[in-house]
Amino acid sequence: MAESAKTKIDKDDVQALQDTIYVIGGKWKLPIIYSICCGNKRFTDIERSIPGITTRMLSRNLKELEDNMLITRKVDPDFTTIIEYEFTEHAKAYGNLIFQMIDWGKQHKQLIIKENRVKKQKTPIF
Repeated sequence: MAESAKTKIDKDDVQALQDTIYVIGGKWKLPIIYSICCGNKRFTDIERSIPGITTRMLSRNLKELEDNMLITRKVDPDFTTIIEYEFTEHAKAYGNLIFQMIDWGKQHKQLIIKENRVKKQKTPIF
């Protein structure tokens, strides 16, 4: 039996992938980033734009995104109750990737739906 060609995966590449997933992983980080990308800058605007997120989870995830230098938290010196979140320069390139991920997710969902319909049509009914 012929042996297939095997390519060794670079350790640094694997670590970079794991680091990326750690930074953006979880249920809420991508929706939060997407919300900010769509123009929601204030805490309540972000919270209202994401169905199902709790105040506690939003607060925790915003802090983690800030710690990872993807967003900045800006407090208005004249009105300390006005706090806005913005992308850092480092994170702006990530916005395009999110849009690509959304497109891929929609296409993938349609593929799965279509495939499930085909499977149901082939299944004999007894």
